[in-house]
Amino acid sequence: MDLSTKYLGLELKNPIIIGASNLVTDLDTLKKLEDAGASAIVYKSLFEEQIHLENLEMDQTMTGIEERHAEMASGFSDSFDAGPGDFLISFAEAKKAINIPLIASLNAIYDDTWIEYAKKLEKAGADALELNFYNNPKDFEMEGRSILNSELDIIERVKEAVKIPVSVKLSPFYTNPLYTFKEMDKKGVDGFVLFNRLFQPDININLEKMSFPYNLSSEYDSRLPLRYVGLLYDNLDADICANRGVFTGEDAIKMILAGANVVQVVSTVYKHGPQQITKMLEDMEIWMANKQYEKLEDFRGNLSKKNIRDPYAYRRAQYVDILLKSSEIFKDYPI
Repeated sequence: MDLSTKYLGLELKNPIIIGASNLVTDLDTLKKLEDAGASAIVYKSLFEEQIHLENLEMDQTMTGIEERHAEMASGFSDSFDAGPGDFLISFAEAKKAINIPLIASLNAIYDDTWIEYAKKLEKAGADALELNFYNNPKDFEMEGRSILNSELDIIERVKEAVKIPVSVKLSPFYTNPLYTFKEMDKKGVDGFVLFNRLFQPDININLEKMSFPYNLSSEYDSRLPLRYVGLLYDNLDADICANRGVFTGEDAIKMILAGANVVQVVSTVYKHGPQQITKMLEDMEIWMANKQYEKLEDFRGNLSKKNIRDPYAYRRAQYVDILLKSSEIFKDYPI
């Protein structure tokens, strides 16, 4: 079977991409992911906020040292700003270690830094750039439109600053995500990644402290991106990448049926190892052979909103219908 596809202008051997995570920081693991069949890899995100935190910690350390001896007082005045240098070196090493596309992921704070870091990642060898957008509101007065306008401006400036393709990874927490996609599509975004999986805090009731556990995806998390992939198919110029809750070859097939160009996986690799990529690809080929599909384009988007026969499948009316039949759940889960 021909599993090849295109994403962000890149020719990929199959639709399975490794999403941004700490998986890729080890070069041996990086190579194992390539050998297992991954068609591209998104390197872990460059977080400007993390750089500022590291600089602050260094500043505090140096401040504690410098007053011990008078001659040390001015010794560290310019040594606090580490910048993204170490990250860029690691990224360049990863690029040299593999023969498949390496996509950079970026989350900055300031408008100018988005541009600066985007240029640096392009220079480090990134085949494409993924803007990792999410906003944690800090006050009650900030309007949703101001957030969107800021992100649209960043997209426009980054697109002007770099020559490599630019995708956007979004959260679903917009008043109208479909409007957001459309507005960003007008700015020339090359692809959308649906959706960010945000780390949320928890509370340890025994210690009465905040805790921050690792929060891997579950299989059920795929329902939300699946719906939006189906709605977006053939309504945007940009490519579509489904992210979150994709664990098996069956999950990947569902996303492609809905209209995705590619899928990103992370949690399933954490849980099952790099060999899970090989199994997913094998299962996809078996399914395609049984269905007599020779290539992905033979079935991509067949179950999107545009092509599906049921006019209510992607609408609220379907949700209402399920609620009205809610008693049917007792057939599978008797009480």
